[in-house]
Amino acid sequence: MFKNKNVAVTGAAGGIGRAIAEMFVQHGANVSISDLKSPDGVAEEIGATPFACDVSNEAAVKAFIKGAKTAYGPLDIFVANAGVGFGDPKHAADATNAEWEASWQVNVMQAVYAARAVLPDWIERGSGRFVITASAAGLLNQIGSASYSATKHAAVGVAEALAIAHTSDGISTHCICPQYVRTNMTKGQKFAEDSKDGLLEPSDVAEALRVAIEKDQFMVLSHPVVGHYFGHKASDYQGYIDGMVKLKSKIKKEDLPL
Repeated sequence: MFKNKNVAVTGAAGGIGRAIAEMFVQHGANVSISDLKSPDGVAEEIGATPFACDVSNEAAVKAFIKGAKTAYGPLDIFVANAGVGFGDPKHAADATNAEWEASWQVNVMQAVYAARAVLPDWIERGSGRFVITASAAGLLNQIGSASYSATKHAAVGVAEALAIAHTSDGISTHCICPQYVRTNMTKGQKFAEDSKDGLLEPSDVAEALRVAIEKDQFMVLSHPVVGHYFGHKASDYQGYIDGMVKLKSKIKKEDLPL
C-alpha cells in the first residue's frame, strides 16, 4: 500500500514519530523525517532522509516539505506529529503565556502551516493523505495541563475540518488520539506507567495508524477504550466531569505525565 509513496513526518527523532516513520519505511515508502535538530542518526538507522524543522515556524515547515519533495518527488502523505506539553504549576491558568503560545504553535498551527503547503497540489491531483497526531486529551482531557488539553482539542478540530472540507477532493485525513505511550513525555511518570488502560509502545500507535489507513478511517484509537470514554462524555457530560474531578483527587501532582 505504501510502496514508493513519499511521506514526511515531523517530530520523528524518537517516540511516536520515529515509530510511524519506521512503519512507512518497512512498507516500502520513501520517508523524510524532521525534528528541531536534524535526526541524522535515526534517519540512518531506519533508512529515511533527515531535516531540521521548527514546526512553530511556517517558513521552516514549508522548507521541510520542499526538501522532502526534492528528495523523493511530490508528497503523498504528511504526518504532523511533533507536539509539546507543559504542566499547570499552581492552577489551571498558571502556565506562562510563552508555554501557551508554544503549545498553540506546535500542537495546532504546525498542521495549518503544512496543510497550506500541501493542499493546493493535492486538490489539483485529487489525492493525498494528511495525518495529525493529537491525543486522547483532545477528546477527553489531560488532568494537570490546560494548555495541552485545549490545544489538542483544537488539533482534533483541525483534523475534522480537513476531513469535512477535502474528502470530496480525494484527500484522506487521519487523527491519532492515543492515551499514554512510552515516550520522553511519559518517562518516569507513575500515573502514565500505571495506567489501567495500558502504557503502549510507539510501535503500537504506528500499527494502529497503518490499519486506519488501510480501512480509510478518520479516527485512530490505539487505545480503543478512548472511544468508549468519549461516548460516555458525549452522553453524560456532567457524569464525565464529576468522574474526572474524582480521578484528579486521587492523583499526586508529581505523578502526572506533564
